[in-house]
Amino acid sequence: MSGRSTSIQRRARRVHRWVVPIAAAPLLITAATGSLYSLLLERNIDAFWLLRIHTGQFGWFDLQPFYPIVLGMLTILVSISGIAMLFRQTN
Repeated sequence: MSGRSTSIQRRARRVHRWVVPIAAAPLLITAATGSLYSLLLERNIDAFWLLRIHTGQFGWFDLQPFYPIVLGMLTILVSISGIAMLFRQTN
């Protein structure tokens, strides 16, 4: 492995380490609130506030207009960086 390839791989790992926690937070919030809302709804408990968080409305901080786009972009970014690291590791 050349020095340049090692440098690129280190840089990719550094970026991936920063991006994953940032991307994981909204993805986990969306998954948790959606699952919890469904479970509560089965017990006839309508926790509408969970649905609001699930769609990106965090109190006064409203991300609803572009929250799905952000989630999609973060998912794609993390997937691409992880796959890129995997391919570089096998080469």
